[in-house]
Amino acid sequence: MLEAIGRFCDWLALTPLSNLLQSVQWVIPMVQSVHIVAIAIVMSSVVMVDLRLMGVTGRSQTITSLSQRFLPWIWWSLAVLLVSGAILIIAEPRRDLLNPVFQAKMALLLVAIAVTVAFQQAVSRNMQFWDLMPERRAGAWATAVVSLLVWTAIVGCGRWIAYVEHG
Repeated sequence: MLEAIGRFCDWLALTPLSNLLQSVQWVIPMVQSVHIVAIAIVMSSVVMVDLRLMGVTGRSQTITSLSQRFLPWIWWSLAVLLVSGAILIIAEPRRDLLNPVFQAKMALLLVAIAVTVAFQQAVSRNMQFWDLMPERRAGAWATAVVSLLVWTAIVGCGRWIAYVEHG
């Protein structure tokens, strides 16, 4: 499998788009900057929702209203992350695709998206899902903790990619 990914990386690195991205010096730093700003938006939004789920802050707002306010920021920022991340991969495919930390980051991202989708569906199916049911506080708290841990691990992996040996 790694051999096939390596061949794909070699092919991708030779494409005109990859060569263009590698040869224009300002592209990678600019795309990385956009990527970092999008990460900050996602993390800020996730923290706001999760802290409310945990009952730490924002108690004057319902979980539903806070979710309606911050979930669009999460989804739009994820779209920006997808595009900027794809550009970074195209520019340096071996650096990312063969890196085990990058692979872990992508697996964690799938988990984070699944948790976010499940949360959003629970809220959209029943607007008062967690607001009116005190016995659901433990579930809300657990969801928030898992979300915070997974998103924090994603950021850590993203930073760690540069320091791990890759193919």
